[in-house]
Amino acid sequence: MALTAVPTIEDFTDVTETARRLGIGARRLRDGVNHMGFPAHRMGRRLMFSPKDRAEIAEMHRIPAQPKRRRSRAA
Repeated sequence: MALTAVPTIEDFTDVTETARRLGIGARRLRDGVNHMGFPAHRMGRRLMFSPKDRAEIAEMHRIPAQPKRRRSRAA
């Protein structure tokens, strides 16, 4: 007997809530989906974002840490 995975209900959010959580504008988020390949789900006419989608968008815009540069002393 094969066990089947029970579908999980994900915490999907709409454009407004996702943009708020990511700290960007709703227009930028829509443009990102339509032109830059941001992950999203279309449910009817609405764009919805799963936790995985939000994490991927955040990772796409991660800025790597820069080593601290030492200032030279002025004489």
